[in-house]
Formats: sequence, C-alpha cells, structure tokens
Amino acid sequence: MCALLVSTHTTTEEGIVNTYVILRRNGWRTPGDLEEAAARSTAAGDGTPDDIRWIRSYVLDERDGSVGTVCIYQASSPEAIRDHANRADLPVDEIVAVADTVIVRPDPVAAAV
Repeated sequence: MCALLVSTHTTTEEGIVNTYVILRRNGWRTPGDLEEAAARSTAAGDGTPDDIRWIRSYVLDERDGSVGTVCIYQASSPEAIRDHANRADLPVDEIVAVADTVIVRPDPVAAAV
C-alpha cells in the first residue's frame, strides 16, 4: 500500500487557509454536552465560512469519565480558531499547525448500531 501525501494549505478567495489540530481535553461532562457544543460550533462557523471550516473531530474517552476532542479545522490563523471557540463557548487547550497529511488508509467507518 502506498501512502498519499496531501497538502494542508488551501487557497480561497479570501487567501490561504491552513490545517490545524485543536486539542480540547476534558471539555465536556457528557456526550450530550458535546453534542450541544457541536451545534454551537456549527452555528459560529457558518458566520465566517471563508475564515474557518470544521473538518472532523475525534472524541476522546477521558480517564475521569468526561469527553474531550481532537478537532481538525482549516482556518486563516490560530487567532481565527480562538475567536470561533470564544463565540461558540468551546475550550481550546492547544492549537497545532499541520505541516503535511500522510494518508495510509481512510478513516474507519463506524459500524451501524
């Protein structure tokens, strides 16, 4: 199997956006709290679609029973991510710029329940 190297920079009408990983540890007490936060995030992002775009999130099963996330976003800057988080009332523990993406396999598809 051959790995695929994908650029993490995208050009829009507004300029270049980069890919970022946002770590949110122990952000929510329950999955329901996380669902409410996701709705706020979507609403806040809809207001600035060229500045920030939520790609996907991986939900973390934290040791204390809470949930956190590792989120993948495209944005014009870390400041745009922090502004979005403030508007959506989301925690941000760390923002890391992604240099490149290496795809060995696609993300697994969740089994139907």
